Amino acid sequence: MYALLDGNNFFVSCERVFRPSLKCRPVVVLSNNDGCAIARSEEAKALGIKMGAPYFQIRHLHDQAGLVALSANFTLYGDMSDRMHGLAAGMGPAQEIYSIDECFIGGLDGVRDVTRRARAIRERIHRGIGLPTCVGIATTKTLAKLANHVAKDAERKPGSYPVELAQVCNLAECPPEMQLHVLHQTPVGDVWGVGRRIARRLAELNICTALDLSRMPPAQARDQFSVVLERTVLELRGIPCIPLELEPPPKQQIACTRSFGMPITDLPPLVEAVSHFAQRAAEKLRAQGSRCGSLLVFAHSSPFRTNDPRFSESATVQLLQPSSDTAVLVTAAERGMRKIYRPGYRLAKAGVMLLDLSPQTREQSSLLPDDTTTTGRDQSALMEAMDQINQRWGKGTVSAGSAMKSGDWRMKQERRTPDYTTRLEDLPTARA
Repeated sequence: MYALLDGNNFFVSCERVFRPSLKCRPVVVLSNNDGCAIARSEEAKALGIKMGAPYFQIRHLHDQAGLVALSANFTLYGDMSDRMHGLAAGMGPAQEIYSIDECFIGGLDGVRDVTRRARAIRERIHRGIGLPTCVGIATTKTLAKLANHVAKDAERKPGSYPVELAQVCNLAECPPEMQLHVLHQTPVGDVWGVGRRIARRLAELNICTALDLSRMPPAQARDQFSVVLERTVLELRGIPCIPLELEPPPKQQIACTRSFGMPITDLPPLVEAVSHFAQRAAEKLRAQGSRCGSLLVFAHSSPFRTNDPRFSESATVQLLQPSSDTAVLVTAAERGMRKIYRPGYRLAKAGVMLLDLSPQTREQSSLLPDDTTTTGRDQSALMEAMDQINQRWGKGTVSAGSAMKSGDWRMKQERRTPDYTTRLEDLPTARA
């Protein structure tokens, strides 16, 4: 038995916890550089605002409909996510954190009255940190994901599903006829793992609902689509095929990219930017216990500025030996940027990608140090100390020298709210 707990409109809900005046108002959270909507309240959805809508196209709704647009505050969202997942873990013995706002809970077969327990956990999260959630429960992960979708829509779209399934939906407790009704009411494109392209191909076979997909012969799903869709069909039939991932698999690539707050034309701020990106990527690399053998640097101009000359270049720097040393990766990133830089272009975005990842071992001293390595010394203790300092005192407390300059390249976040839960200076004050 599995449960999926999901935070409702998670980014918007995090903002509303500390600004109750935003409740019942249309709110959107904007992407990097306040470019487009990446989260919407139900009131904003009712205005017709689509996911990914460019901000300049919806800006007029400030005056017309009272829209509130906020810059993304991922520090706040990450901390609230940790708190929510910590409380959700009390539902069962095993937990898989699937995303920033979702987690699977496994091992619920021996839990007495799992529906009641789910409602208690949901109430505990709402009472403890103020976040609204929904829970889906079923015999497989795919059905639990579908049950969570039902729990949400039954609450926010009256008539779409039976009202008794709102907030907490336990498909395993539903009568067989209600289970069939739920599957019949769910479009095949809303099934976990079925994207738009696959949904269009399934529609050509007259498979339009989750019920239709559950009745598809598994061999046909495998032969005409993939083994992944075959597993989805079996899971919709209640046959578990996708286990919990208690430890996330290590990433095969690690990237850190950003759009600039303003066009960049000179080399020094570009070197500063990729140094910062390489430093952040190195922290992620060490966190998963890996090292990289090569590093890719890229930069490009904006595709939306049609009057500007186009620029899009990248370079791969091969390391003499695999490393997770910040100094090594920053030096390689600087080398790559100097290689691709051309004057006369207004660059809008740059990034660093770590490639050829392998498990971390104790750094072997290099007998042939060059300008992409250190002097050959093992600096793992220094890197560990840097990570601990930055984890305790905040990102960037200790940084590479080349990443601590003007910061002219940094993102625009003109509507960003304070870090209420992670900075003492931003601690909210209540007045009675």
